[in-house]
Amino acid sequence: MANQQNRKSRDGVVYSTATNFEYKYDDEQGESATLAPQKQNLKVLLDKKQRGGKKVTLVEGFVGSEDELKELGRQLKTKCGVGGTVKDGEILIQGDFRDRVLDLLTIGGYRAKKAGG
Repeated sequence: MANQQNRKSRDGVVYSTATNFEYKYDDEQGESATLAPQKQNLKVLLDKKQRGGKKVTLVEGFVGSEDELKELGRQLKTKCGVGGTVKDGEILIQGDFRDRVLDLLTIGGYRAKKAGG
């Protein structure tokens, strides 16, 4: 089934006469290189959309590997003493911890700022 999905995403390749032709998909190019903390532009915002009225603190804009994003998320959750998750390139911290997360990121050397209302 996944192979079917990849076939549909081949842009521009119709036919090749090469016997050893192997199509390279965009997602096979490897993980993006992680920027240094000083070069990261992170946004810390409060969100409660589609969460049953519960507030979560979102950290967006991380550029790097999924493993390093998960590690940063784990550190923030531990320091705040709450739960959360890392998915879709964002860190979700349960509750309104914008100020604390912003302070922790700044201490860690990240460029971060509050966003949203």
